[in-house]
Amino acid sequence: MDVLAEALRVSGARGALGVVLKAGGSWGLWLDPSPAAALHVVARGTMWLHVPGGEPLEVRAGDAVLLAPGTAHGIAGGTRTTLGPCDREATGRALTDGTALHLGSAPAQTEVLVLRYERDPEVSTPVLSSLGRPMHVTSRENTQLRMTVELLTAELAHPQTGTTAAVNSIVDLLLIQFVRVWLARHPEGNSGSWLGALRDPVVRDALERVHARPEHPWTTASLAAATAVSRTTLSRRFRSALGQTPGAYLTQWRMDLAAVRLRDTDEPVESLSGAVGYASPHAFSRAFRRARGLPPGEYRVRVRVRAEADAWPRPLP
Repeated sequence: MDVLAEALRVSGARGALGVVLKAGGSWGLWLDPSPAAALHVVARGTMWLHVPGGEPLEVRAGDAVLLAPGTAHGIAGGTRTTLGPCDREATGRALTDGTALHLGSAPAQTEVLVLRYERDPEVSTPVLSSLGRPMHVTSRENTQLRMTVELLTAELAHPQTGTTAAVNSIVDLLLIQFVRVWLARHPEGNSGSWLGALRDPVVRDALERVHARPEHPWTTASLAAATAVSRTTLSRRFRSALGQTPGAYLTQWRMDLAAVRLRDTDEPVESLSGAVGYASPHAFSRAFRRARGLPPGEYRVRVRVRAEADAWPRPLP
Protein backbone atom coordinates (compact mmCIF):
# COMPACT_ATOMS: atom_id res chain seq x y z
CA MET A 1 0.00 0.00 0.00
CA ASP A 2 1.43 3.37 -1.07
CA VAL A 3 -0.38 5.39 1.57
CA LEU A 4 0.55 8.74 0.00
CA ALA A 5 -0.80 7.73 -3.40
CA GLU A 6 -4.00 6.40 -1.84
CA ALA A 7 -4.55 9.52 0.25
CA LEU A 8 -3.96 11.79 -2.76
CA ARG A 9 -6.35 9.69 -4.85
CA VAL A 10 -9.17 9.77 -2.32
CA SER A 11 -8.63 13.42 -1.43
CA GLY A 12 -9.02 14.29 -5.09
CA ALA A 13 -5.66 16.00 -5.50
CA ARG A 14 -6.13 16.45 -9.22
CA GLY A 15 -3.47 18.50 -10.95
CA ALA A 16 -4.08 20.63 -14.01
CA LEU A 17 -2.50 23.49 -15.91
CA GLY A 18 -4.21 26.78 -15.10
CA VAL A 19 -2.75 29.45 -17.33
CA VAL A 20 0.57 30.43 -18.88
CA LEU A 21 1.54 33.98 -17.90
CA LYS A 22 3.77 36.04 -20.18
CA ALA A 23 4.82 39.30 -18.57
CA GLY A 24 7.13 42.22 -19.21
CA GLY A 25 7.86 45.65 -17.80
CA SER A 26 6.07 46.52 -14.57
CA TRP A 27 3.51 43.86 -13.67
CA GLY A 28 1.89 42.38 -10.60
CA LEU A 29 -1.04 40.12 -9.90
CA TRP A 30 -2.84 39.41 -6.61
CA LEU A 31 -4.44 35.98 -6.17
CA ASP A 32 -7.10 35.58 -3.48
CA PRO A 33 -7.27 32.43 -1.30
CA SER A 34 -8.41 29.37 -3.22
CA PRO A 35 -9.41 25.84 -2.16
CA ALA A 36 -6.75 24.59 -4.57
CA ALA A 37 -3.03 24.36 -3.91
CA ALA A 38 -1.06 26.52 -6.35
CA LEU A 39 2.22 25.73 -8.05
CA HIS A 40 4.06 28.44 -9.98
CA VAL A 41 6.79 27.25 -12.35
CA VAL A 42 9.05 29.93 -13.83
CA ALA A 43 9.96 28.84 -17.36
CA ARG A 44 11.77 32.07 -18.26
CA GLY A 45 12.88 35.23 -16.51
CA THR A 46 12.28 36.05 -12.84
CA MET A 47 9.16 36.28 -10.67
CA TRP A 48 8.75 37.64 -7.15
CA LEU A 49 6.32 35.90 -4.79
CA HIS A 50 4.53 38.12 -2.26
CA VAL A 51 2.84 36.56 0.78
CA PRO A 52 1.26 38.69 3.54
CA GLY A 53 3.61 39.01 6.50
CA GLY A 54 6.65 37.73 4.61
CA GLU A 55 9.51 39.13 2.57
CA PRO A 56 9.23 38.92 -1.25
CA LEU A 57 10.75 35.71 -2.58
CA GLU A 58 12.71 35.66 -5.84
CA VAL A 59 11.82 32.71 -8.07
CA ARG A 60 14.12 32.32 -11.06
CA ALA A 61 13.93 30.43 -14.35
CA GLY A 62 13.71 26.70 -13.68
CA ASP A 63 12.51 27.21 -10.11
CA ALA A 64 9.06 26.36 -8.76
CA VAL A 65 7.10 27.31 -5.66
CA LEU A 66 4.18 25.39 -4.14
CA LEU A 67 1.55 27.04 -1.93
CA ALA A 68 -0.90 25.21 0.32
CA PRO A 69 -4.66 25.57 -0.26
CA GLY A 70 -6.08 28.83 1.04
CA THR A 71 -2.85 30.81 0.67
CA ALA A 72 -3.45 34.37 -0.52
CA HIS A 73 -0.44 35.63 -2.47
CA GLY A 74 0.80 37.84 -5.24
CA ILE A 75 3.23 37.37 -8.11
CA ALA A 76 5.08 40.26 -9.69
CA GLY A 77 8.05 41.42 -11.70
CA GLY A 78 9.59 43.24 -8.73
CA THR A 79 9.63 43.69 -4.97
CA ARG A 80 7.75 47.00 -4.89
CA THR A 81 5.31 46.47 -7.74
CA THR A 82 1.65 47.25 -7.23
CA LEU A 83 -0.35 44.03 -7.22
CA GLY A 84 -3.54 44.36 -9.24
CA PRO A 85 -6.62 42.09 -9.13
CA CYS A 86 -6.94 39.13 -11.44
CA ASP A 87 -8.70 39.96 -14.73
CA ARG A 88 -11.31 37.20 -14.63
CA GLU A 89 -12.50 37.81 -18.18
CA ALA A 90 -9.01 37.61 -19.67
CA THR A 91 -8.17 34.60 -17.50
CA GLY A 92 -11.37 32.87 -18.62
CA ARG A 93 -10.44 33.38 -22.28
CA ALA A 94 -6.95 32.02 -21.67
CA LEU A 95 -8.36 28.95 -19.91
CA THR A 96 -10.87 28.34 -22.69
CA ASP A 97 -8.60 29.00 -25.66
CA GLY A 98 -5.36 27.67 -24.21
CA THR A 99 -3.67 30.99 -25.00
CA ALA A 100 -1.23 32.86 -22.78
CA LEU A 101 -2.33 35.55 -20.34
CA HIS A 102 -0.28 38.69 -21.01
CA LEU A 103 0.65 41.10 -18.21
CA GLY A 104 2.52 44.40 -18.31
CA SER A 105 3.11 46.81 -21.17
CA ALA A 106 6.59 45.81 -22.31
CA PRO A 107 7.57 42.73 -24.39
CA ALA A 108 7.41 39.55 -22.33
CA GLN A 109 10.59 38.71 -20.46
CA THR A 110 9.09 36.34 -17.91
CA GLU A 111 6.99 33.24 -18.47
CA VAL A 112 5.21 31.53 -15.56
CA LEU A 113 3.20 28.30 -15.65
CA VAL A 114 0.38 28.52 -13.12
CA LEU A 115 -0.70 25.05 -12.02
CA ARG A 116 -3.36 24.02 -9.53
CA TYR A 117 -4.20 20.99 -7.40
CA GLU A 118 -7.86 20.73 -6.49
CA ARG A 119 -8.98 19.03 -3.27
CA ASP A 120 -12.26 17.16 -2.99
CA PRO A 121 -14.36 19.29 -0.59
CA GLU A 122 -15.99 16.15 0.87
CA VAL A 123 -12.66 14.73 2.11
CA SER A 124 -11.34 15.98 5.45
CA THR A 125 -7.95 14.22 5.56
CA PRO A 126 -5.49 17.17 5.38
CA VAL A 127 -2.89 15.96 2.89
CA LEU A 128 -2.01 19.12 0.94
CA SER A 129 -2.75 21.51 3.79
CA SER A 130 0.21 19.91 5.59
CA LEU A 131 2.55 21.93 3.39
CA GLY A 132 2.35 25.03 5.56
CA ARG A 133 4.55 27.86 4.29
CA PRO A 134 5.24 28.30 0.55
CA MET A 135 7.88 25.81 -0.56
CA HIS A 136 10.46 27.08 -3.03
CA VAL A 137 12.59 24.56 -4.93
CA THR A 138 15.41 25.83 -7.13
CA SER A 139 16.52 24.20 -10.36
CA ARG A 140 19.96 23.62 -8.85
CA GLU A 141 18.92 21.59 -5.81
CA ASN A 142 16.77 18.90 -7.42
CA THR A 143 17.75 17.32 -10.73
CA GLN A 144 14.55 15.28 -11.12
CA LEU A 145 12.37 18.33 -10.56
CA ARG A 146 14.40 20.35 -13.06
CA MET A 147 14.02 17.63 -15.69
CA THR A 148 10.26 17.46 -15.08
CA VAL A 149 9.92 21.22 -15.44
CA GLU A 150 11.89 21.08 -18.69
CA LEU A 151 9.62 18.29 -19.94
CA LEU A 152 6.52 20.33 -19.08
CA THR A 153 7.77 23.49 -20.81
CA ALA A 154 8.80 21.50 -23.90
CA GLU A 155 5.38 19.84 -24.10
CA LEU A 156 3.64 23.21 -23.89
CA ALA A 157 6.00 24.83 -26.39
CA HIS A 158 5.23 22.20 -29.05
CA PRO A 159 1.69 20.89 -28.46
CA GLN A 160 0.63 17.81 -30.38
CA THR A 161 -1.70 14.84 -30.07
CA GLY A 162 -2.13 13.92 -26.42
CA THR A 163 -0.57 17.11 -25.04
CA THR A 164 -3.41 17.72 -22.56
CA ALA A 165 -3.10 14.21 -21.08
CA ALA A 166 0.69 14.49 -21.01
CA VAL A 167 0.60 17.88 -19.26
CA ASN A 168 -1.85 16.66 -16.61
CA SER A 169 0.35 13.62 -15.91
CA ILE A 170 3.45 15.80 -15.61
CA VAL A 171 1.61 18.15 -13.25
CA ASP A 172 0.70 15.19 -11.02
CA LEU A 173 4.34 14.05 -11.09
CA LEU A 174 5.48 17.51 -9.99
CA LEU A 175 3.29 17.26 -6.89
CA ILE A 176 4.85 13.93 -5.88
CA GLN A 177 8.32 15.39 -6.37
CA PHE A 178 7.45 18.38 -4.21
CA VAL A 179 6.16 16.08 -1.47
CA ARG A 180 9.47 14.18 -1.59
CA VAL A 181 11.39 17.43 -1.23
CA TRP A 182 9.14 18.45 1.68
CA LEU A 183 9.81 15.16 3.45
CA ALA A 184 13.56 15.52 2.90
CA ARG A 185 13.46 19.03 4.38
CA HIS A 186 11.52 17.88 7.44
CA PRO A 187 13.42 14.74 8.56
CA GLU A 188 12.09 14.98 12.11
CA GLY A 189 8.48 15.15 10.99
CA ASN A 190 6.02 17.92 11.73
CA SER A 191 3.70 17.54 14.71
CA GLY A 192 0.06 17.54 13.69
CA SER A 193 0.94 17.27 10.00
CA TRP A 194 -0.27 14.42 7.79
CA LEU A 195 2.83 14.51 5.61
CA GLY A 196 5.08 14.79 8.65
CA ALA A 197 3.48 11.64 10.06
CA LEU A 198 4.99 9.67 7.16
CA ARG A 199 8.43 10.31 8.68
CA ASP A 200 7.55 8.20 11.74
CA PRO A 201 7.93 4.52 10.72
CA VAL A 202 5.48 3.32 13.38
CA VAL A 203 2.75 5.76 12.37
CA ARG A 204 3.42 5.21 8.66
CA ASP A 205 3.09 1.44 9.13
CA ALA A 206 -0.20 1.90 10.97
CA LEU A 207 -1.50 4.28 8.29
CA GLU A 208 -0.62 1.80 5.55
CA ARG A 209 -2.62 -0.91 7.28
CA VAL A 210 -5.64 1.35 7.87
CA HIS A 211 -5.64 2.58 4.28
CA ALA A 212 -5.13 -0.90 2.84
CA ARG A 213 -8.00 -2.44 4.87
CA PRO A 214 -10.38 0.26 6.13
CA GLU A 215 -13.13 -2.36 6.46
CA HIS A 216 -11.12 -4.42 8.97
CA PRO A 217 -12.39 -4.21 12.59
CA TRP A 218 -9.28 -2.39 13.79
CA THR A 219 -8.83 -1.45 17.42
CA THR A 220 -5.84 0.37 18.86
CA ALA A 221 -4.71 -2.93 20.34
CA SER A 222 -4.97 -4.92 17.09
CA LEU A 223 -3.32 -2.13 15.09
CA ALA A 224 -0.48 -1.98 17.62
CA ALA A 225 -0.03 -5.75 17.39
CA ALA A 226 0.04 -5.56 13.59
CA THR A 227 2.76 -2.91 13.74
CA ALA A 228 4.73 -4.76 16.44
CA VAL A 229 4.57 -2.04 19.10
CA SER A 230 2.69 -1.64 22.34
CA ARG A 231 -0.74 -0.03 22.48
CA THR A 232 0.70 2.80 24.56
CA THR A 233 3.54 3.42 22.10
CA LEU A 234 1.21 3.51 19.09
CA SER A 235 -1.20 5.90 20.81
CA ARG A 236 1.60 8.21 21.90
CA ARG A 237 3.34 8.28 18.51
CA PHE A 238 0.04 8.70 16.66
CA ARG A 239 -1.08 11.60 18.80
CA SER A 240 2.33 13.28 18.51
CA ALA A 241 2.37 12.94 14.70
CA LEU A 242 -1.27 13.62 13.85
CA GLY A 243 -2.80 15.19 16.93
CA GLN A 244 -5.43 12.45 17.26
CA THR A 245 -5.83 8.84 18.35
CA PRO A 246 -5.62 5.89 15.94
CA GLY A 247 -9.35 5.29 16.43
CA ALA A 248 -10.23 8.90 15.60
CA TYR A 249 -8.12 8.77 12.43
CA LEU A 250 -9.67 5.46 11.38
CA THR A 251 -13.16 6.92 11.76
CA GLN A 252 -12.20 10.07 9.84
CA TRP A 253 -10.78 8.03 6.95
CA ARG A 254 -13.82 5.74 6.84
CA MET A 255 -16.12 8.78 6.76
CA ASP A 256 -14.10 10.29 3.91
CA LEU A 257 -14.39 7.08 1.91
CA ALA A 258 -18.09 6.84 2.63
CA ALA A 259 -18.75 10.49 1.71
CA VAL A 260 -17.11 10.10 -1.69
CA ARG A 261 -18.96 6.87 -2.44
CA LEU A 262 -22.28 8.34 -1.38
CA ARG A 263 -21.77 11.22 -3.80
CA ASP A 264 -20.26 9.33 -6.71
CA THR A 265 -22.14 6.00 -6.67
CA ASP A 266 -25.64 4.63 -6.12
CA GLU A 267 -24.28 1.93 -3.82
CA PRO A 268 -26.89 1.05 -1.17
CA VAL A 269 -26.09 2.14 2.35
CA GLU A 270 -26.41 -1.48 3.46
CA SER A 271 -23.42 -2.60 1.36
CA LEU A 272 -21.46 0.62 1.81
CA SER A 273 -21.55 0.28 5.59
CA GLY A 274 -19.72 -3.04 5.48
CA ALA A 275 -17.20 -1.75 2.95
CA VAL A 276 -16.05 0.94 5.38
CA GLY A 277 -15.92 -1.26 8.45
CA TYR A 278 -19.33 -1.16 10.15
CA ALA A 279 -21.17 -4.28 11.23
CA SER A 280 -24.60 -2.87 10.49
CA PRO A 281 -26.21 -0.02 8.51
CA HIS A 282 -27.53 1.36 11.81
CA ALA A 283 -24.05 1.60 13.32
CA PHE A 284 -22.71 3.21 10.15
CA SER A 285 -25.57 5.71 9.93
CA ARG A 286 -25.07 6.72 13.55
CA ALA A 287 -21.33 7.24 13.04
CA PHE A 288 -21.83 9.08 9.76
CA ARG A 289 -24.42 11.44 11.22
CA ARG A 290 -22.14 12.18 14.15
CA ALA A 291 -19.28 13.01 11.75
CA ARG A 292 -21.15 14.86 8.98
CA GLY A 293 -24.30 16.11 10.68
CA LEU A 294 -26.69 14.26 8.34
CA PRO A 295 -27.80 10.64 7.86
CA PRO A 296 -26.21 9.00 4.77
CA GLY A 297 -29.31 9.15 2.56
CA GLU A 298 -29.94 12.84 3.15
CA TYR A 299 -26.24 13.58 2.80
CA ARG A 300 -26.18 11.86 -0.60
CA VAL A 301 -28.98 14.08 -1.90
CA ARG A 302 -27.54 17.31 -0.53
CA VAL A 303 -23.95 16.71 -1.59
CA ARG A 304 -25.00 15.95 -5.17
CA VAL A 305 -27.01 19.16 -5.35
CA ARG A 306 -24.05 21.08 -3.90
CA ALA A 307 -21.60 19.46 -6.33
CA GLU A 308 -23.73 20.48 -9.30
CA ALA A 309 -24.07 24.04 -8.01
CA ASP A 310 -20.35 24.41 -7.33
CA ALA A 311 -19.34 22.69 -10.59
CA TRP A 312 -16.39 21.09 -8.81
CA PRO A 313 -13.56 20.97 -9.76
CA ARG A 314 -13.47 24.74 -10.23
CA PRO A 315 -11.18 26.64 -12.60
CA LEU A 316 -8.77 29.26 -11.38
CA PRO A 317 -10.39 32.64 -10.66
